[in-house]
Amino acid sequence: MRSSPPGPRGEPLFGSSRRYARDPFRFLSALEEAYGDVVQFDLGPLNTHLVTDPVDIERVLVSEAHKFQKPDFQSDALGDLLGKGLLLSEGQTWRKQRQLANPAFDANRLLGFADRIVAHNDDLLAGWTDGAEVDVEQDMTEVTLAVIADLMLGTDLNDRRVETIRKALLPLGRRFGPDPVRFAAPGWLPLPGDSDYRNALETMDSVIDDIVAERRGTHGDPETDDGPNDLLSILLRAQDRGKQTDRQIRDEVMTMLLAGHDTTALTLTYTWYLLSQHPEVEQRVHEEIDEVLDGDPPATTDVSELSYVERVIDESMRLYPPVYTMFREATEPVVLGGYRIPEGAAIMVSQWAMHRSERYWDDPDAFDPDRWTRDEDRPRFAYFPFGGGPRHCIGKHLAKLEAKLILARTAQQYRLEYARENEPELWPTLTMHPRDGMPMDLHER
Repeated sequence: MRSSPPGPRGEPLFGSSRRYARDPFRFLSALEEAYGDVVQFDLGPLNTHLVTDPVDIERVLVSEAHKFQKPDFQSDALGDLLGKGLLLSEGQTWRKQRQLANPAFDANRLLGFADRIVAHNDDLLAGWTDGAEVDVEQDMTEVTLAVIADLMLGTDLNDRRVETIRKALLPLGRRFGPDPVRFAAPGWLPLPGDSDYRNALETMDSVIDDIVAERRGTHGDPETDDGPNDLLSILLRAQDRGKQTDRQIRDEVMTMLLAGHDTTALTLTYTWYLLSQHPEVEQRVHEEIDEVLDGDPPATTDVSELSYVERVIDESMRLYPPVYTMFREATEPVVLGGYRIPEGAAIMVSQWAMHRSERYWDDPDAFDPDRWTRDEDRPRFAYFPFGGGPRHCIGKHLAKLEAKLILARTAQQYRLEYARENEPELWPTLTMHPRDGMPMDLHER
């Protein structure tokens, strides 16, 4: 067994955090290419191990997931934001909450709401006009917020609430961008952006308090558990039985409202960009939806027939994974890539690095939806946009369903053309955003 993994030599105090902060995507790809299956580097004082072997990623996320947990260093500001919701909770708390939430995400339940997803998208399209320029990231955010509020919280977000949430997202996101000073600074030290973050958090808490208050009394019978099966109704019935606190409900609603819309909105945003850059793929999308839908709005029965649309979405998530990296913490000494990794070490697995690795993908930077029809011998965890194992994203089926329906319905009516010459600059926060939005010109079909 080798002593310690290879990796770049960092600077005093900062380690490699300044290189990482300048461009984490280039940095992670460079590590994967240069050092192999396990790379050791420092993010400020945090000794970090990037794992790029799909077999070991499977161990971290699936077969030996019990040896890894969400890291303590994510429990400060992120804990203030999401608390002990499904994304951050551990152990028995996570298992109980996951089991409670599962009925809300049942695939058959979600398929029954295809018409409601399309209706929310039609509300958006009613405000579009031929020749206009829109920020498609903002518009995809608004429609996916409306969907998650309807299907998971049992409420409608009026224009005022949508705008309030949208404005709060910027300071919340900025707080989690890679910052070498924040990496190196002690947690108690006030830093620029902290007050904006706290104000945005208070705003979101107020929105959630209002939504929960409005739903009380409409959530069904706690004794028979009979009532709506949206997530908030399930949580409120459990609270009536003494199984949920106000704080638990707040944490789950916050997690659902933020994490539940963001990855889908970003998947669609990058898909529109890629289609605008590849007219031959866009043409095939139009041909498929015209043939399958024949001018009608997409319905539940159409979802499985939109196979090329699905491949386009899968390929978009490969090139632009909204969640571009994940962290775990070893709860005991483990061996990865032939190296002994100590208890407490930070483990990073990166969708960005793996999805664009030349070791596992032919022409990895090319947008090629047909690669998903070829029988290529590729390890399972060369591609994992939704994570994996017991903690895989509970909203995976909803995200894929939304993306297919919204893409198909919108492309029935419009072509979207990227409105800038330079490719979008990527902004790394908790998820991967285009730094200055995604301006697109609308062309009615």
